[in-house]
Amino acid sequence: MSTEKSLLLWRPSPSQIKSSHLAKFQTALAAQTGLNFPDYNALHQWTIENISEFWLAVWRYCGVIASSQPEYALDETRAIWEATWFDGAKLNFAENVLRYNDNRLALVAITEDGQRQTITYAELYEQVKAFAAGLRHVGVRSGDRVGGILANTQEAVVAMLASSSLGAVWTCCSPDFGKDGILDRFSQTQPKVLIGCNEYQYNGKVHACLDKIKSVADALPSVTTVIYTRDVDFPDETRAYASYSVSSFSQLSKSPLVFAQLPFDHPLYILYSSGTTGKPKCIVHGAGGTLIQHLKEYVLHYDVDRKDSFFYFTTTGWTMWNILASALLTGCKVVLYDGSPFFPEADRLINLIDEESISVFGVSAKYLSAIEKANLKPRNSHSLESLRMILSTGSPLARESYEYVYRDLKSELCLGSICGGTDIISAFIEATYTLPVYAGQLQCKGLGMAVEIWDDQANPIVEQKGELVCKYAFPSRPIYFWDDDNKQRYRKSYFDRFANVWAQGDFGEQTAEDGFVIYGRSDAVLNPGGVRIGTAEIYRQIEPFDEILDSVCVGQEWQGDVRVILFVVLRDGLKLDDNLNQKIKIEIRRNTTPRHVPAKVIQVTDIPRTISGKNVEIAVRDTIHGRAVKNTESLANPDALQQYVDIPELSQ
Repeated sequence: MSTEKSLLLWRPSPSQIKSSHLAKFQTALAAQTGLNFPDYNALHQWTIENISEFWLAVWRYCGVIASSQPEYALDETRAIWEATWFDGAKLNFAENVLRYNDNRLALVAITEDGQRQTITYAELYEQVKAFAAGLRHVGVRSGDRVGGILANTQEAVVAMLASSSLGAVWTCCSPDFGKDGILDRFSQTQPKVLIGCNEYQYNGKVHACLDKIKSVADALPSVTTVIYTRDVDFPDETRAYASYSVSSFSQLSKSPLVFAQLPFDHPLYILYSSGTTGKPKCIVHGAGGTLIQHLKEYVLHYDVDRKDSFFYFTTTGWTMWNILASALLTGCKVVLYDGSPFFPEADRLINLIDEESISVFGVSAKYLSAIEKANLKPRNSHSLESLRMILSTGSPLARESYEYVYRDLKSELCLGSICGGTDIISAFIEATYTLPVYAGQLQCKGLGMAVEIWDDQANPIVEQKGELVCKYAFPSRPIYFWDDDNKQRYRKSYFDRFANVWAQGDFGEQTAEDGFVIYGRSDAVLNPGGVRIGTAEIYRQIEPFDEILDSVCVGQEWQGDVRVILFVVLRDGLKLDDNLNQKIKIEIRRNTTPRHVPAKVIQVTDIPRTISGKNVEIAVRDTIHGRAVKNTESLANPDALQQYVDIPELSQ
């Protein structure tokens, strides 16, 4: 049970609450049902007790465009893992995105070297129309897969929307994936068309991609067409596929943009799990579930509309890219950035806030920690007048990072840490512009998401640590895994722990304020002496150490028990001496329990991470035990694992 005093950091003003979309939604709901809710918790309880009615209300309030309207939202007679939504509805995801066919900015695409391209909503419509016509010309039909190896630029958004307009299924890898990592994914999903960027920039370097794209295409018998983002001099050689540049491809046909009208659960995206414990799972998300869940989040939780400028730092290979693209549903300006967040200086992304008048700024928890370590104090160097909300995800946001934001970045904003991910292409635990922010706490349960923390006996618990679960059906759950007969892998992934209840695999706690603290992944939980400890509890204690730039914490099997091992990356020139070692252990013991104290603190020079930036505790744990890491292609820096092989200190 958490005993730390809650620190209130921000509270919305009455006028902010009154003018919010959530307040307007409740007014519309009251007019339809006669119901009034005294607070957010009462509204949330109604949304999970009246699931079908709530999601129909979201459909109406957000103005979902559909050629065939549903009579109800959910068939509640079916189990959560096979629940069907909005039976009878026919719609198209791209049609809903492209509803704003006007001259307001839709996309601002910025590359690391400072190049800036802008696209209005009218221009976006025309570019999607041309690309969709090209896809249709080369034989793409509903259900075909279109694969991207693309940087976070406007070409990726256009290609995705063009694909979805036809009912094709979009799947993408970031260009910094290695060839084998891409093939681990695309060999399973067999795209018909492959779209690749000629090059991308990162940390001041230009990385060529043409050879990689050609080798991937050559290894995929399913590929009939390859499209490059820039002109290429194609050699005269026999290929099994046709090759185009985007400019020539978009001239193949002048047919009009026709939005295929498809069932609510028609597949939209195939996303991939990290793949650090085996071949990546191919997670298929439906068009309707993605659409309505993202509308709920953007409109009711983040209060985004046409006046906003929305940014999330992401690559195309992470689910946050798909979520970022959905901001277009609100008609706001979406800012894309491709490159290192710290090049040429640590304030690169902070500069974008003022340059693009960003109002909602999305980054990872690791990014906020890194700019604090870099001693950035943006409130002293930047205006930040436009900024009203920061969203954080990727890993638990430490209490110290909350305090840093309000102290050194901006005090008048909503800092929302969210918890969800690739599996649900959205969040279970949400941010909202209408609730207070407490240090270290995620604000609330997402509307319509029946979230609880359970103990091992499936009892709901508060102010105790347990498993994050969702009791009832929600529209953005995966419709299935690709090539998963009878949904066996799907059911095993989420429903093995508790019968007919989604177990997210996160270890957390619901607080007295009805917020949440997430302590890390359940499969990486430490278990010394039979006591479950979330790794985030330890990371939080070392966050304030200026000497420590990064860390990873794992459990080592030792003498019939488990002992805690902490690896740390120190600033250049520093060594882990006895003094720093003891300081770390004393700080952890002072603020947690003796069981949290690492048996060993070991200095390393690098922490292995996935390409999306998450540290891989399980891969490190397997390596120190001499177990093979099954898929190092999923790592951005697989060579880092060599530091964890046969460490002498771990045999003592």
